[in-house]
Amino acid sequence: MRIRTQEGEFLVLPGGGQEHGETLTDTVRREVMEELGLTVTPRGLMYVREYVGKNHAMHRIHGHFHQVEAVFHCDCADFGPIGEGRERDRRQVGFEWLPLAKLGDFPLSPPGLGEVIGRFLASGGATYLGDVH
Repeated sequence: MRIRTQEGEFLVLPGGGQEHGETLTDTVRREVMEELGLTVTPRGLMYVREYVGKNHAMHRIHGHFHQVEAVFHCDCADFGPIGEGRERDRRQVGFEWLPLAKLGDFPLSPPGLGEVIGRFLASGGATYLGDVH
C-alpha cells in the first residue's frame, strides 16, 4: 500500500490491529480484505517486528506507542478485486503490486523489507527484526 505521512510517501504491507479474540490468521484475512479487497490464505509467519515510538523520529507523537507486528506469507488466487477494499488506512493514497526481484528499488517500510522477504522465500524461516521503523 502507498502511504503518505509528514515523513513522505512510502510503501507498506497491508495490516492493522487485531480484534479481541481474533486469531492472527483471521486478522490477516480481514485486514487484507478491508484494505485491498483481496481474499488471501495465510501460509506462514514471515517476520515479527516491533515499533517502540519513543525510539524513532516521530517520538513526539508516538512516545507512548509500542506495536508488535506479525507478518505472514499469503497466497491469493484472484487479484482481480485489488483496490476494492472498503476500509482503507487513513494515510493510504493507493497501492502498487511490486515484482519480488525489484523490491530493493522501492521505498519500503521497514527498510530492508525486500531482503527479509527474500530470506524467507529462500529458507521458509521467520525472522525477528526487533525495534525498527
